Amino acid sequence: MKEREGALNFMNRREFLSAVITGCMGLAAGGAAMLGSGCTVERRTADAFIGKAGGYYADIPSIIGAGLRELGVARQEIEGKRILLKPNLIESRQGAAHITTHPLMIQGAIEAFRKYGAAEIIVAEGPGHCRDTLLVLEETGLIDVLRSERITFTDLNQDSWYTVRNAGGRTKLKQLILPETLKRVDWIVSMPKLKTHHWAGITLSMKNLFGVMPGIFYGWPKNVFHWEGIEKSIFDINVTVGAHFTIVDGIVGMEGDGPIMGKPKQAGVIVMGTNLVAADATCARIMGINPQKVAYLAAAAGRLGPIKESNIFQRGEKIESVRTNFELLQNIKAHRGLRSI
Repeated sequence: MKEREGALNFMNRREFLSAVITGCMGLAAGGAAMLGSGCTVERRTADAFIGKAGGYYADIPSIIGAGLRELGVARQEIEGKRILLKPNLIESRQGAAHITTHPLMIQGAIEAFRKYGAAEIIVAEGPGHCRDTLLVLEETGLIDVLRSERITFTDLNQDSWYTVRNAGGRTKLKQLILPETLKRVDWIVSMPKLKTHHWAGITLSMKNLFGVMPGIFYGWPKNVFHWEGIEKSIFDINVTVGAHFTIVDGIVGMEGDGPIMGKPKQAGVIVMGTNLVAADATCARIMGINPQKVAYLAAAAGRLGPIKESNIFQRGEKIESVRTNFELLQNIKAHRGLRSI
């Protein structure tokens, strides 16, 4: 097995860059996550939480805490556990906060999980477009949050790796290569941006798991999965890896030609859930999109979670009070026919 280290401790920029490029020690063996346990159980009903947030200086930790309580997450489920926060850091441009998960959203999640007694919190991502992870962390401002909170970042594109059977079976891939970091944690938390997508229609919690797949094997922007088919790949990754929880950054999302070329869209919401399918279906409705018309959500319905509105118990705000139609472009095939009536 090829061993590379992606864990980065922020002492100074030179040490940081050295850790990204050359690595140091292998990851210590720890408790393995129950891969897929957060998303692969066939469920007919699920809860989803919607919280309002007017901006990134709102009390995000309290909103996340309220979501945890409303969703029935007990302190015992988090206390003493290792939590992986997986944001969307596809690429960055200074002043373009609508592309990536906002650092204040990540900081809010860190604070909320610490209040619940988490033993360790790490932030991990394998950026899909930009290979210079340090540049992404600097341009997004996330590096400052990680330093101030004393949080380790792991570059999943460069992590040590292992192979597992492809439990989804929709693509032709018999095995999937995963970063060793997934074995170290007890909870995987998907933290996507609320965005439209050029190829998938929308990109939310489930699509965000593309970022756990190592770029050193799957390319940039995870080309292998594009060749296999995005919808099929989303299904396979979510069945095989899954996530235990999601916190969707919908305070400022992206509409139009996402996931990087679209326009900022003020939505003012944070969506949370223990079932990614139900949470993504709720996000779609907030965006004015019919989740049953999104190919990968339709494929996941029933096996991975519910997408029918009658099977999702909405906690917090009601969809009607926060719905804001995201722009869809008719020249983009994946956008056609998505609009809810």
